[in-house]
Amino acid sequence: MARGGGGVFEGLYKVLMRRNSVYVTFVIIGAFAGERAVDYGVHKIWERNNIGKRYEDISVLGQRPTEDDTHSHSLSLWWKCCAARFKIHNISA
Repeated sequence: MARGGGGVFEGLYKVLMRRNSVYVTFVIIGAFAGERAVDYGVHKIWERNNIGKRYEDISVLGQRPTEDDTHSHSLSLWWKCCAARFKIHNISA
């Protein structure tokens, strides 16, 4: 008794593996698509597990100060250090 329709694997064999060029193309495209899928999945898992710990989540670190902000910030730090060292109070900085 002969099988008429064949199976799914036989159909895949006929389409993909009969010619070497089609098989190699399928393997290369499959490897690229698989790599992209795994990369996307691992990236999403990593982001979900590290919410609040990433550089982007810390509001102060995510901002780049301008030159004026850096100068005024360093002066305010200098005043705070002086105030702490000499125990000066009521400094608004």
